[in-house]
Amino acid sequence: MNHNDMTRRGFLGAATACGLAATGCATTRVDIPASPEGLPLVDLHVHPDKSTVDAIVALSREQGVLYGMVEHAGTKENVYPRMLSNDEELLAWTRELEGKGVYKGVQAEWLDWSSCFSKKALATLDYVLTDTMTIPRADGTRMKMWEKEAVIDDRADWFMDDYVDWYLYILGEQPVDMLANVSWLPEKFAKSYATLWTPKRVEKVVDMFVQRGIAMEISSSFLLPKMHFLRIAKEAGVKFCFGSNGRYPNMGKLDYSLQTAKELGLKKSDMWLPRKNGARAAQG
Repeated sequence: MNHNDMTRRGFLGAATACGLAATGCATTRVDIPASPEGLPLVDLHVHPDKSTVDAIVALSREQGVLYGMVEHAGTKENVYPRMLSNDEELLAWTRELEGKGVYKGVQAEWLDWSSCFSKKALATLDYVLTDTMTIPRADGTRMKMWEKEAVIDDRADWFMDDYVDWYLYILGEQPVDMLANVSWLPEKFAKSYATLWTPKRVEKVVDMFVQRGIAMEISSSFLLPKMHFLRIAKEAGVKFCFGSNGRYPNMGKLDYSLQTAKELGLKKSDMWLPRKNGARAAQG
């Protein structure tokens, strides 16, 4: 994006202009595998791309890691190998997972995803995750920041202030249970992570996690968040979970998540797991 296309708080303004604003707890499951430190060996960010549910379940048992499986959910405008866009498709997904010994989830896409489904259908989900890596352009159309076509302003501080506002909007307005890929930055800014994610910016984001009771993923895929971000989150009382963002057979690999949790001194009480049929989006 360039500054002419996106002014301060432009992420929010663009989304609102298009009328797209969207209107933790213990699990009931048993036999959750645990690390030597007592942390749940649970990967809540597993995608079924290029495989089958049965093959993934078999890998879960072989690894001794419990999986939460997610399919992308939202309008057909979103392009993924499989998109759940109505009750029939969502219910087919949760039926496919029922009785398989995995958590049933979706990865919410964009701001209008929940309008695709009834509360009854959403109630078959254990949880919903999303991220902040897709942002609105000035005209409200979506831009995936990791794609080569993305045009992102060169002024890092300007971008970060807008980006923090986008975090606050997603966390504050979306009916999700966990946020994935937390603190990810576009390639042009990634090397400046430590200076761009200032304590003040981190605290703003963390405060919204706490207010909304949303879990923060420690990602073994992106190796994020980094320790200074996580220390602020822990001090504030954020609940954490682990995720690999894995496609077969690269799920359940939680080395960064576990090592970081150990270094941070996380305990079982600091961790979040879904409830069966407990997705926030089905409530109210």
